[in-house]
Amino acid sequence: MSPRINHFAVAPDLLQPMLDMEDRLRASGLEHSLIELVKLRVSQINGCGYCIHMHTHDARANGETEYRLHLLNAWHESSLYSDRERAALAWAETLTRIETSRASDKVYKAMAGQFSEQDQVALTLVITTINAWNRLAIGFAIPHPESSEANAA
Repeated sequence: MSPRINHFAVAPDLLQPMLDMEDRLRASGLEHSLIELVKLRVSQINGCGYCIHMHTHDARANGETEYRLHLLNAWHESSLYSDRERAALAWAETLTRIETSRASDKVYKAMAGQFSEQDQVALTLVITTINAWNRLAIGFAIPHPESSEANAA
């Protein structure tokens, strides 16, 4: 797969607000590990290879275990995730699949029970921005980087 365009080179001024949002979200008080799990799960749902690669790497670099990364796609069936993580992942899935989920009260209430109102906004913006990044990467056919792991396989 070859990229269609380099969106960063073509329109850096249009992308800057998204980069600024990422900086603000990292400083929002949400746990970095939670942010990476949410970004990775949304990227899995959307099938964004570039973002899956990035957020798996970032999660590992920040101490996430291989075991939890491997089971993230089946978090519903695993006891490895805290109630807070489960609420965030459910909220991420429902907002990513908004056309069918309609952000149900049940999922919202579970999430709201784990997060302050400020953190609810921050979490929702994390989900919003990763969905936008996924659409940019998929739409412009941005390939994931090749790594020594892939070359060794």
